Amino acid sequence: MKPRAWFIFLLLVSVMAWSVAGWAKGPSLRISIAEQYGLAYAPVQVMKELKLLEKNLPGIKTEWRQLNNTAAIREAMLAGRVDVGFIAIPPFLIGWDKGMPWKIATGLSESPVGLVTWKKEIRSLRDFTKNDRIAAPQPGSVQHILLAMACERDFGDAKKFDNQLITLAHPDGFNALLAQKEITAHFTAPPYLMKELEQPGMTQVLSGKAAFGGDFTFIVGVTTEKFHDRNHKVYQAYIKSLHQAMEYARNNPKGTASLLSAAYRIPQAELLKYLQAPGTEYRPEIKGIKEFAVFMKRNGYIGKTPSQGSDILWKDAKYNE
Repeated sequence: MKPRAWFIFLLLVSVMAWSVAGWAKGPSLRISIAEQYGLAYAPVQVMKELKLLEKNLPGIKTEWRQLNNTAAIREAMLAGRVDVGFIAIPPFLIGWDKGMPWKIATGLSESPVGLVTWKKEIRSLRDFTKNDRIAAPQPGSVQHILLAMACERDFGDAKKFDNQLITLAHPDGFNALLAQKEITAHFTAPPYLMKELEQPGMTQVLSGKAAFGGDFTFIVGVTTEKFHDRNHKVYQAYIKSLHQAMEYARNNPKGTASLLSAAYRIPQAELLKYLQAPGTEYRPEIKGIKEFAVFMKRNGYIGKTPSQGSDILWKDAKYNE
């Protein structure tokens, strides 16, 4: 055999051997997890700090990412850089409606959310003018959709303030609100909601519960179909670890505050107060999908609603009608 042919033969043998070895080992024990900003994601931080994934699946390599909004998470998942993302139900539905190959794996949290303003003359949505600007994480965010729900109820026009929204991540929205220049109000969640209301002259004019008309799941955990279908062992370890983290946060708020004080850069006593605020719950059960979907379809934010739970939920997800 000629040297060149011999080289090519050896190269092919090496590639085949590497492929067989990789196939025999099965899917890689890796996971990339993306969250956003705020205390609604506390169990994700608990899972990270207690290394629950590593305990439940020794040898796993975990990458943690904090991104500004759902659009960034969706893009990262499409590019294969993120396997698991934590987002709200409305932006999940928008992505699903547009063909995003993801489903909800679990609920994560319920949370108080509110629209806060510094303007003394604003005490309700009816006091906003066309010149007022409202900060939210992005169009289609849960804050945007909650505002739209309130507008449909109060004005018969869900999109009344759609053109007055400014996209800002929660930390930036907090700073902009305190500056009292670029924006009039900020629709936000803990700890930014509490910190804003602690400032002199700040007023909450709308709560998420009032806008929705009851309780709802604020954040859910979603995964791509590719990750769910090809990495069953890692997926199951992720679900188990997250549920353990939620149970820890639920049953041990003092320990959670101690564990996460440094990560959130909030004094332990202050963080404990926020974690125990009324309306804060960390549970896997999911509430509110149908209500969000029907409203969003009716007002043109999505083009269709799920025909059955399996359209948008993995089979082990716990959904409450």
